[in-house]
Amino acid sequence: QVQLVESGGGLVQSGGSLRLSCAAAGGAFNRVFMAWFRQAPGKVREFLGAILWRPGSAYYADSVLGRFTISRDISKNTMYLQMGNLQPEDTAVYYCAGDSPDRTNGLSYLQPDRYVYWGQGTQVTVSS
Repeated sequence: QVQLVESGGGLVQSGGSLRLSCAAAGGAFNRVFMAWFRQAPGKVREFLGAILWRPGSAYYADSVLGRFTISRDISKNTMYLQMGNLQPEDTAVYYCAGDSPDRTNGLSYLQPDRYVYWGQGTQVTVSS
């Protein structure tokens, strides 16, 4: 059973940076996309970006374009989210997610329901 384990969250001041990691473990994990989402209290889960696993091409939401960068290390089976110029509105629980090629339901990489594997979430808090 595939498990995604996130790390790297914490408290940072406005304008600061953080790097989140998402390590996959537990068995063979054939995926097309992995993605990052976040959810703030009282808000819906928000797509941040996704990476096409093999080529490494990344795609971003407009809200984070230019501030956040997604990368992956295939040898470590790990995806990263480098976040810069963080602002208080970036405060949320951050989740990583992975899909399964035969279970995408034809959904876009933008949509949470495409993903079948989710991390436990890591809190990011940005103070002003």
